[in-house]
Amino acid sequence: MEAKLISSAQNPLVKNIILLKDKSRERRKTGLFVVEGQREIELALKGGYVLQTLLFCPELMGTTSIEAFTNTTNPEIIQVSESVYHRIAHRGTTEGLMGLMQSKNHALENISFTNKTPLVLVAEAPEKPGNIGALLRTADAAAVDAVLIANPKSDLYSPNIIRSSVGCLFTNQIGVGTTDEIIAFLQTNQINIYCAALTASKNYVECDFKAASALVMGTEATGLTEKWLQNSDQNIIIPMQGEIDSMNVSVSAAILIFEAKRQRGF
Repeated sequence: MEAKLISSAQNPLVKNIILLKDKSRERRKTGLFVVEGQREIELALKGGYVLQTLLFCPELMGTTSIEAFTNTTNPEIIQVSESVYHRIAHRGTTEGLMGLMQSKNHALENISFTNKTPLVLVAEAPEKPGNIGALLRTADAAAVDAVLIANPKSDLYSPNIIRSSVGCLFTNQIGVGTTDEIIAFLQTNQINIYCAALTASKNYVECDFKAASALVMGTEATGLTEKWLQNSDQNIIIPMQGEIDSMNVSVSAAILIFEAKRQRGF
């Protein structure tokens, strides 16, 4: 297999990759994003993402083979020198593999359910990449039917979100919209809305999540906006037994999601 070789950090493609890594505006303009590492690229391909360009550094690959990534998608193959790879890599331990992928349209109208009683995780205005990644990891672990993000503050294809989600950005069905749009989507699909909130709340273990359910999480700083509370079918709370009154949003989401899964018999 012949591959173009890039050994200069001044190469235009190298400069474009750095822009894609650093600038969400560039990702939106081109419809491309950067994925590093064998596992993440494999998960993206399995999730239906299109691999446009595969870059590899033989000195860093070990026993990894690029054939598995080129048999079906026929991407452009480019070999890069070790110095160039370190220049464009976001992480140091990614097996010398990097891909340029085409992003997906995460409009709500593209969300579909095969489960008659879907379990949905909703996050309003999540901002920290680590929290978003952890929420996606939890959603994948529980095989929720969709993750809906209201009023996002971060670009989903940020390298920090891809890294913190360990590739679970690609394994979840994700929809993005405004709070109003997502509330309308849930109500149209007859999905009960359970808002994690401190007021007028019921202990989460006393709720029945076996019907179609959306578990809605707000930010750790301010919680959910009033619009969600006005449209909530039931506010829910995780009782605190220590001195603080809240937990990390991804931890709280995991507790609620796996209670719902327990009720459904996993």
